[in-house]
Amino acid sequence: MAALEKQGIDTPTEVQQAVLPQAHKDLQVCAETGSGKTLAYLLPMLQQLLTQPAPNTATRALILVPTRELARQVYKDCKAFTDMNTLEVGVLTGGEEFKYQAAMLRKNPEVLVATTGRLVDHLKRETVDLSDLEFLVLDEADRMLDMGFAEDMDLILQRSRTQRRTYLLSATLHHQGVQRIAGSWLIDADEITTQSVQDAHGFIRQQRILADDNAHKDRLLVWLLANESYDKAIVFVNRRDEVDRLADFLRQHRDGVAALHGDMTQDERNYVLQQVRLGKRNILVATDVAARGLDVEGMDLVVNYDLARKGDEYVHRIGRTGRAGRHGLAIALIAAHEWNLKATIERYQQQTLEPRTIEGLKAKYQGPKKVKSSGKVAGKKKKPAGKKSPYGQKKGTGKKSASKTTSKSSSPQRKPKAAGNLMDGDGFAPIKRKK
Repeated sequence: MAALEKQGIDTPTEVQQAVLPQAHKDLQVCAETGSGKTLAYLLPMLQQLLTQPAPNTATRALILVPTRELARQVYKDCKAFTDMNTLEVGVLTGGEEFKYQAAMLRKNPEVLVATTGRLVDHLKRETVDLSDLEFLVLDEADRMLDMGFAEDMDLILQRSRTQRRTYLLSATLHHQGVQRIAGSWLIDADEITTQSVQDAHGFIRQQRILADDNAHKDRLLVWLLANESYDKAIVFVNRRDEVDRLADFLRQHRDGVAALHGDMTQDERNYVLQQVRLGKRNILVATDVAARGLDVEGMDLVVNYDLARKGDEYVHRIGRTGRAGRHGLAIALIAAHEWNLKATIERYQQQTLEPRTIEGLKAKYQGPKKVKSSGKVAGKKKKPAGKKSPYGQKKGTGKKSASKTTSKSSSPQRKPKAAGNLMDGDGFAPIKRKK
């Protein structure tokens, strides 16, 4: 309670109100990013460790996370409480020396925050003991499965104490792998859902701007960073080499640009995030390594330079802003090859991105041509009478052909044949067949 008061927290969030009364049993929790999920499982876990001391045991609580950044964030949140009592917390992530981590483990911290791969490395070296585990938390289990850690997670389960409490937190409870884990790892678990990722982010305004190519995206990005109002901004790209290129390009136009990707050492990544949190850098160019676990106050603007490859990753990206009831702006730069992906993301979150155009930087690409309700492509000219179509049918024009159609069907107009009007999955541009 003293730690909560020190942080200025006096009212539980929606997910905390739902989880705390049920925390005595296994739970499967789905809630939006920035909703307070971390404290929802930390508070009941730490409370039991305090009220039921067990000084001669190994690690009593394990929190598994997918990324180093999320591990550091959870460790920081947990340490804010353990600093106020006798409990100890440790963190295991890649990018750090084994010998230092082994020394930390010998101090036998009650709580351990770890990334999956590094924890498995320590299990194989027999430097960590999970036989006394009372709590197992899988934070963002869907992401760990997507990263290919299913076998590692099974190994961790085999080394863990059977009688324990398990909390599974996931952005997508319908994820097939998550359901498999829930069925084998959890016992009589309650499902708690406060808001799925498909629900609209009420505090985030989502826009899309069409672009012709990366050169055009570069110009759009420079304009946005110069003209939008924000305290801090994050720019997401899909490739690590593109992070470095884009960061170098932006430094020619603006100060305070930092880069973050998976090829950097852990010390470099920690330094970059610290610089952003302190406000010494206010523009971060990053891969999806920053999409989860990055909670930076004042992150008002998110720009998807490259569109996320999956709907849930898009949701986690834009979730870096609009956190804890604050308003944010998320802008996606859409090239021609990303249009269908944009449509997929819109269907995933059941929300349409607001179209926007910047004066003087309007793209030549304006999206695929839409289809009229009759099924014909807008603007398509009719062929002269007597000429054959590419499909071997003669087409006529005028009243004569219209009367033939009416005589064969009670409907005023015959539907076009599927062969002549093949559409893509979103009902847009026709796919032309060769003769």
